[in-house]
Amino acid sequence: MESKVFLRKMKKKITLKEISKRFNVSISTVSKALKDSPEISEKTRKIIQEFAREHNYKPNNIALSLKNQKTKNLGIVLPEIQHFFFSSITTGIEKYATQRGYNVIICISNETFEKEVINMEMLANGSIDGFIMALSQGTEKAGDFHHINEVINRGMPVVMIDRVTDQVECDKVVIDDFKGTYDAVNYLIEKGKRRIAMLTMPDYMGSVGKLRTEGYKKAILDAGIALDENLILKLEDFYSGFEPVEALFRDQEVDAVFAVTEFFAVSAMKIAQKAGYRIPEDISVIAFTDGIISKSSSPSLTTVSQHGEEIGERAARLLIDRLESEGDEEPPYTKEVVSTTLVKRESA
Repeated sequence: MESKVFLRKMKKKITLKEISKRFNVSISTVSKALKDSPEISEKTRKIIQEFAREHNYKPNNIALSLKNQKTKNLGIVLPEIQHFFFSSITTGIEKYATQRGYNVIICISNETFEKEVINMEMLANGSIDGFIMALSQGTEKAGDFHHINEVINRGMPVVMIDRVTDQVECDKVVIDDFKGTYDAVNYLIEKGKRRIAMLTMPDYMGSVGKLRTEGYKKAILDAGIALDENLILKLEDFYSGFEPVEALFRDQEVDAVFAVTEFFAVSAMKIAQKAGYRIPEDISVIAFTDGIISKSSSPSLTTVSQHGEEIGERAARLLIDRLESEGDEEPPYTKEVVSTTLVKRESA
């Protein structure tokens, strides 16, 4: 909480990025001019140095070191690590980074805004060259991204993965959540299912909640099935209790379930089986994330594979390519979309 207060009270400072935009030169040029490098013309050096003095610019060791004193370390900030999806992303990052001669430092936010801020403050002290991160639930709920924009403004690149926001301009690697959900629900419809429940997350969980819910609704409506909002459960997490799902099977007619996580799906299967339903004879189940739980559940779980390692590899490539880019012009930001795959098993 202390870090949150600090960030909100922090007075805005002029940054290398802002100076570079003011004079239409690269961040590297500004950095060299401020260090009085002979590589930059005397006229340009004096103009930039005078502007910096007038605006009380204080050199930041992070931004000044990006081009000249690389640590060859990448900072990874994830909501959690025990989830198969995030652990597979980490594997992909680590494999690719090692090939390019980089190390990774991993921090976990535990789904809280405060921990995410602390992690980024700790890493952004010259320990790393850039960030790869997925937003925590707490950050998405708060809608506060100014700790991320702060490190970008200092000249430190960030690549956002999976859980992203339009309020931060940076490179991004995301999953096609909408189409992945649409295809999975459409598969259930092709199997003759008409009362398909969805176990999702609140809308503030951007891709995980909102986009997957939109994909579900589109598949239902495209099939000419009446949309029943009572079949959509928005769950914070299953640690809060199973009552909503128990009530769903007790009070609603359900012949299939689509869940946004494999944990939601496997827990729902257990509840349905305890209530006397057979899987998949009475209720078919599909989930996002193709992890160990999906393969070892009984019956084995049909899933939407997110290809976590590929996401990690792409994110690491984008970050390292940006760190090693040459020339005065910064490359434009890109958003890469990873397609999903339906992995068919016993539950559907």
